Amino acid sequence: MSNLALGFTLVFIVITIFVSMWQKLGLEKDIIIGTIRSAVQLLLVGYLLQFVFNANHPALLIIILCAMIIIAAWNASHRAKGVAGIRWRIILAIAITEGLTMGLLLTLGIIEPTPQYIIPVSGIIIGNSMVVSGLYLNQMKREMQTSRGQIETLLSLGATTRQAIQESLKRSVKASMIPTIDGMKTMGLVQLPGMMTGMIVAGANPVEAVRYQVLIVFTIIAAAALSSIVLSMISYKLWFTKDEQLRSTV
Repeated sequence: MSNLALGFTLVFIVITIFVSMWQKLGLEKDIIIGTIRSAVQLLLVGYLLQFVFNANHPALLIIILCAMIIIAAWNASHRAKGVAGIRWRIILAIAITEGLTMGLLLTLGIIEPTPQYIIPVSGIIIGNSMVVSGLYLNQMKREMQTSRGQIETLLSLGATTRQAIQESLKRSVKASMIPTIDGMKTMGLVQLPGMMTGMIVAGANPVEAVRYQVLIVFTIIAAAALSSIVLSMISYKLWFTKDEQLRSTV
């Protein structure tokens, strides 16, 4: 794509701003800021990745992956404000998910052990884990409100914190995975996924593009399950006090 063609894409931003002004939505400032930030961030990432790919040094790869995990966890943790200690648990859950999925991809020889493959695929895995973690925490907060009476009753009858909260954990894990599963059901019928579309536009064989997309889809569903389950296992005690009582601030 030429710079001129890229510049023409700003017409979509102009249309969006016009609609906002026409309907008096007051989103003009946010749209402009978002446009500038996204463009600058993507350009910086592009140059950074070009440098990392050319350097092909393991230390740089590890630094980038760690930064991606920390940023993803920081963003997802906003869904559970007031829950002390949730951020580092999200970091741990995403790191475990990334380690297991990427480890299998490399061990089985599904992708090549180079930054050109590891970073983009890791970005998809970590990004999906971030979204799933956020959905899980959102649902858990609702569960702690709607199921408070049931949980407290179980605790008063002698149930452990894990036993009392088990059903809420199951519902939250399920709710966090539903969007990913629904997306799988309509993939190829309602939408052409990003990687597949990008490869086709770049001139790749559509069948080869589909193979890579299938890899990503299967990886995403595994990452969704792992991240939500691991996070539920290592964070459920945060919803209780040291005396094993449900926190009133949840």
